[in-house]
Amino acid sequence: MNKTDFKKELKQFYSGRVGHPAVVEVPAMNYLKIDGHGDPNTSQEYVDAIQTLYPVAYTIKFMCKKELGEDFAVMPLEGLWWAQDMRDFSTQDKSNWLWTAMIMQPDLVTIEMFARSIEQVSTKKNPPSLEKVRFEALEEGHAAQVLYVGAYADEGPAIQQLHAFINEQGGLLDGTNHHHHEIYLSDPRRTDAAKLKTIIRQPFSLPA
Repeated sequence: MNKTDFKKELKQFYSGRVGHPAVVEVPAMNYLKIDGHGDPNTSQEYVDAIQTLYPVAYTIKFMCKKELGEDFAVMPLEGLWWAQDMRDFSTQDKSNWLWTAMIMQPDLVTIEMFARSIEQVSTKKNPPSLEKVRFEALEEGHAAQVLYVGAYADEGPAIQQLHAFINEQGGLLDGTNHHHHEIYLSDPRRTDAAKLKTIIRQPFSLPA
């Protein structure tokens, strides 16, 4: 049985070049999602979300392998980040951040499979945020993204570069609808902070 790596199948959305932002058109994709708020470095809510998303994602993976004969690698953790007032969205003070932790699901995964996976996980591990998980599409559309390598705390210049690139394209940012998006390609438990790879994405609109 072949094992599909959707990071390679969807390479344009899960790769990039350091220091070279690019425009992408991101189609609708389905995700497992959990919402929360607060600094991810100190928030137990964020830890609970991650500890919940992965058991559900792996349950779905093995369900697809057993029932459909389709095997695939579980996708990396992703996050949407924003603030009620984007003027308060600061990498120095993350206490007021709102976030959605999420893991992309291939098209072969259905809402019915998701429902069964929640039931299975609840009887085995019952992680802390299971009641918060939802299966939902996200369509970002027009966006710019760049590959960043380094510690999460030092992303500031890469984000500024991405926003400057968007301005050069004549793009407009709306903090309400255009959430800062990060895709964590490295496992921080196994990777030195200086070598962590992250896709930083920012949807934007163009003037009418």
